[in-house]
Amino acid sequence: MEAGLFSLEMQVRDYELDMQGIVNNSVYQNYLEHARHEYLKSLAIDFASLSREGLNLVVIRAELDYRASLTSGDSFRVTVRMERLSRLKFAFLQEIIRQADGKPIMAARIIGTALNARGRPEIPAQLDSIVPLPE
Repeated sequence: MEAGLFSLEMQVRDYELDMQGIVNNSVYQNYLEHARHEYLKSLAIDFASLSREGLNLVVIRAELDYRASLTSGDSFRVTVRMERLSRLKFAFLQEIIRQADGKPIMAARIIGTALNARGRPEIPAQLDSIVPLPE
């Protein structure tokens, strides 16, 4: 199976807004995380299953570029694609795009690894086969 571009549609809920009437900055990270989990599920990688097996996917760096704001009721999509950075690191390249006008809301680069039960980096075989090492 190949890790191509994944897209998930979502909608802003009123309780996600701040006093300015826009989505609170921290909520965007929830959107990104939810899309990453759905992306992994689409590749038959079960985040919870890995955790039960003693392998935890963890974020080690988050680079977020806020470009515009979402407001109440906005529909948007979150895209995800994955690339391998090294033997022990991978990146999720993500965008949030407003549906109504195609406006880019956020670009993100989330860098992660996996830790085994001993707390040592170890990439699961499922990820190895989907996102190979760069040549």
